[in-house]
Amino acid sequence: MKKLIDLHLHLDGSVPYQTVRELLAKEGRSLPEADLRKRLSVSPDCRNLDEYLDKFDFPLSLMQTAENLRLIVRELLAELRGQGLVYAEIRFAPQKHTETLTQAEVVQAVLDGRDDFYAWQKGQEGDDLHANFLLCLMRLVGQDEANWETLRVAKEFKDQGVAGLDLAGPENEEVANCKYASFFQQAREWGIPYTIHAGEAMGPESMRDALALGTKRIGHGIRCQEDPSLVKELAEEGITLECCASSNLNTKVFDQIAEYPLRSMLGQNLRVTLNTDNMTVSATNLPREYQLMEEQGLTKSEEKQLYLNSVRAAFASQEEKDRLLALLEK
Repeated sequence: MKKLIDLHLHLDGSVPYQTVRELLAKEGRSLPEADLRKRLSVSPDCRNLDEYLDKFDFPLSLMQTAENLRLIVRELLAELRGQGLVYAEIRFAPQKHTETLTQAEVVQAVLDGRDDFYAWQKGQEGDDLHANFLLCLMRLVGQDEANWETLRVAKEFKDQGVAGLDLAGPENEEVANCKYASFFQQAREWGIPYTIHAGEAMGPESMRDALALGTKRIGHGIRCQEDPSLVKELAEEGITLECCASSNLNTKVFDQIAEYPLRSMLGQNLRVTLNTDNMTVSATNLPREYQLMEEQGLTKSEEKQLYLNSVRAAFASQEEKDRLLALLEK
């Protein structure tokens, strides 16, 4: 089985179908399979990022208790391990789960779910999956107070399973990345690494805003191809791009997989990685993403480079990175 790393995976967009069924059954509810898929996954005719983001409302409604969060994380990690993942960074916005919990309680529940998975994993054969979490600040009007709380919680749980921050949400001029400079200045002072969504719904200008905030990783970043000078800067600065092919097709950044420039970006010496974004919303997984790229000619050598790029960019300890490099040579 191929050894895989996912650096860009949203928890609320990746709740396994079977786990959703379990949570509904616990509430005495059920949905026909067709209705469940309609609620959780986008259709092939999804029009844009905003429509894509609508699919998060239903799973979020099931993610408002510590018990449910703990179960979701445990079962998601077990599913990822079964797919061949050996490391994952799973991101979520604690402020989206606070109907009955504080943000700190949300994070603790997620970490408890990871502990449950690790305890289960001890009895399994094969390579272990290790996971860290990134806390998302939300790129939304009126969320400053909640975002500051997320930043404080990230500091509280730093090195306990929370490995960094992200900036996520709709991408438009009203909530441009440059408006979040104060959050990332504080993150740097506290030694918390971060990644920023950019270059998806908006083009190179959004990515330049993200770079001005000091990020070394960009979520998606695929639209750098529209600006050759930006491509050159990204390559020279060693900025990692967290590419997510199926997701970008869903949100109509590209119309067909043959247009997806992952291989050409590798040829431009860009530090690209391949990830899922939202397994359930996009009805995909990381083995499938690699299969899609292999059908476009991705070579074994290029796959190794993607893995190495992921190890280099991971918000993980050096000990963990050494483990991941050793696994590649097994």
